[in-house]
Amino acid sequence: MNIDVRIKRTDPVSGETQWQTFEYDALGKPSVAKILEEINLREQLTDKDGKAARRISWECSCLQGVCGACAMVIDGRPALACETFVDPSAQSEVSIEPLRKFHVVADLVVDRSVIDKTLLESEVYIKDYNESSPDEFAHRYQASKCLKCGLCLEVCPNWTGTGKFAGALFANDCYLVDSADSSTEIRDEFGKHFAAGCSKSLSCMKVCPMKIETIASIAKMNRRKKR
Repeated sequence: MNIDVRIKRTDPVSGETQWQTFEYDALGKPSVAKILEEINLREQLTDKDGKAARRISWECSCLQGVCGACAMVIDGRPALACETFVDPSAQSEVSIEPLRKFHVVADLVVDRSVIDKTLLESEVYIKDYNESSPDEFAHRYQASKCLKCGLCLEVCPNWTGTGKFAGALFANDCYLVDSADSSTEIRDEFGKHFAAGCSKSLSCMKVCPMKIETIASIAKMNRRKKR
C-alpha cells in the first residue's frame, strides 16, 4: 500500500529548506527508520514528481531504541524513528522533519552538542555516580538510562538552547552524581541550570523514550537542597 513520505529537507551547502515527497510501498507497519533506510537504498532516488533527489541525511545507530540517534519530529511529534511505526491502512501520508530547537546540519541531522557542552561546563556527567540507599536503586537505574536524545528539550516550553536552563536530562544527571551526604556543588548547579527555570509542565516525561520519571529526580534533589 503506497504512502506519501513528506520530508523537510535542508541543503547542507546552501542552507535552503524545502519539503520533498517520496512514494513508499509499505508492507505491514514499518518503522519510520525502515522507511528512510529503504528509500535511501533505491538505485535511482527520485521524488514523487519524478525529479532526481539526493540521499536523505539522517542519523541512526542501534535501531533498537537505546541510542537516541534517530530523534526527529514525526507527524508533528518528537520521537525516535526506530520506535515510531506507520500504519498504511490508517494514514496515507507521514510527515518527517528535524528537531526544531537545534541547528540543522542537513535534512534530519541536527547538532546536539549543546547538550554535552552544558554538562561538561557544569562538571556533572564526568563525576562518578555516588552511592545511595537501596530504596533509591530502582529510580537511579531508571534515571541512568537517559539517551541524551534531545526529545525532552524539543518539547520543553522553557528550554531555548541559549540560556542557563539545561532541561530534564540535566536534572536526572544531577540526581545521579549527587547524594544526600555530598557537597553542595552539584545542588548549586542543579539550582542554576534547572530549578530556577523549570515550570513543571512535565512534557519531558511524555516524550521520553525511556519513560524516565524526571519528577522523582526533581523531588529528590529538592529535598537534598533543603538539608
